Amino acid sequence: DVQLQASGGGLVQPGGSLRLSCAASGLTFSEFTFGWIRQAPGKEREVLSCIGRQGISTFYSDRVKDRFTISRDNAKNTVYLQMNGLKLEDTAVYYCATSGVLSGFCSEFPSWGQGTLVTVSS
Repeated sequence: DVQLQASGGGLVQPGGSLRLSCAASGLTFSEFTFGWIRQAPGKEREVLSCIGRQGISTFYSDRVKDRFTISRDNAKNTVYLQMNGLKLEDTAVYYCATSGVLSGFCSEFPSWGQGTLVTVSS
């Protein structure tokens, strides 16, 4: 029932920017927290960022905290990840997921989208 549709990935040069979107349906959007997780070939999944129900509480991994910004628009049922200063090592499939509310914020991810591929290459 829960559907998370990630989009916005593509090919970008080093130093470039992309904005990923995650459109959610099948849930009461404002009652959920969300996260962005990525996985590159041969590497473990990496939690990049999470956002609270009202878009106030946020988490960023040290690897991306100075370059990425998470946001949400509860009127549009959409979560965003603005990615600036992209590096080769940012190449990965990026997933959006629901996260814990009362507990498990940015540590539990019950529902996942299909992911969108970001390729950073010159």
